[in-house]
Amino acid sequence: MSVNILMPALSPTMEKGNLARWLKKEGDKVKSGDVLAEIETDKATMEVEAVDEGVLARILVPDGTADVAVNDVIGVIADEGEDVSTAAPVKSAAAPPAAPAAASSAAPAAPAPPAAASGHAGGARLFASPLARRLAKAGGLDLSSVKGSGPHGRIVERDVKAALAAPRAQPQVAETASPPAPAAAASAAPVSAPASDEAIKKFYAPGSYEEAAHDSMRKTIARRLVEASQTIPHFYLSVDCDLDALLALRETVNAQAPRDKDGKPAFKVSVNDFVIKALALALMRVPDANVTWTEGAMLKHRQADVGVAVSIPGGLITPVVRAADAKSLSMISREMKDFAARAKARKLKPEEYQGGSSSVSNLGMFGIKNFSAIINPPQASILAVGAGEKRVVVKDGAPSVATLMSVTLSTDHRAIDGALGAELLAAFKSLIEQPMSMLV
Repeated sequence: MSVNILMPALSPTMEKGNLARWLKKEGDKVKSGDVLAEIETDKATMEVEAVDEGVLARILVPDGTADVAVNDVIGVIADEGEDVSTAAPVKSAAAPPAAPAAASSAAPAAPAPPAAASGHAGGARLFASPLARRLAKAGGLDLSSVKGSGPHGRIVERDVKAALAAPRAQPQVAETASPPAPAAAASAAPVSAPASDEAIKKFYAPGSYEEAAHDSMRKTIARRLVEASQTIPHFYLSVDCDLDALLALRETVNAQAPRDKDGKPAFKVSVNDFVIKALALALMRVPDANVTWTEGAMLKHRQADVGVAVSIPGGLITPVVRAADAKSLSMISREMKDFAARAKARKLKPEEYQGGSSSVSNLGMFGIKNFSAIINPPQASILAVGAGEKRVVVKDGAPSVATLMSVTLSTDHRAIDGALGAELLAAFKSLIEQPMSMLV
């Protein structure tokens, strides 16, 4: 029996991806776990593995195809010796998932074999692994709303986890299929729509500009920033931190780093590494701020996973330092260097840049004094870090020169109130100004 190779959902928010290249060709034998193709998302380049063994009978989406929808059929694996010509029409069965309302109404008239393979047609048996069923039951998830990516459309663990991580996807489908949807959509729409491309171009003389089409990363960044700014009530708190003690400690720590036979130090801790560690410890000292908002409950995290904004060509990505509160500065330093290198090569795995308790966005290296950052959903806060600079301050009633760094905490006001945010920022400031407390 033939098995569809589906465009995988490499993250809960992924809707489309680019099929960069096939690593197998039609007629090649494959076994479970073999890498079949490379997929480019807005964040990284990932591999598609075979979920069954047989022969790669058909390639339905060729190399270099852009914007392939998640769960579209990109190829077919057939049993050895099977007539591969029968596998070709399977591609048409991938169309209904793109239009849930139409698919549900047309399901009774659909041919029996494709309906049985998907396991989602009305009255048909639902194919799901035992683990997927247990996860769905524990999470209160209706399996009939989940699209399977396993063999023959079977629902597997990763499908359930992706659906649980994106709870808003189900209401959207329900609204699309229900009569009241247009009215609901109209009432929720913004008062004024953004100007069209043609309207904007009229402000500029023809030939005075050139057009650079948005790539998938820039489109995703734009969509998520609009979503964050429209759905999260941002609240901002700022404070200045004295860096003199931290800079002295950093110099001592780096001077004492072990060296190899060529004299190269094993690590070089940066100010940003101290900032990551300080934010993580502050989140643990103020656990009510180490949270994530959901409509049904507040998620209180048991460890501090801190995302760090990393600039890459064409955009940015936020890899997450897991349990940063429990890691040494040298470990954080090495992990961030590895993240930065692999981020620029688009080799980060989805689990390395998803989730997190809070984030750090540091523009100090560009000379920026202070700024306010937009929260990265589903997190409830982000710390914007400016440059350290010499300023005249008053100490013990007399003017003095100190190295100060301005930071601004953006919080989701639904989860972190002003007083709680101030408590978190005070804990962060204390750790930065007394950095030895981070080492004990």
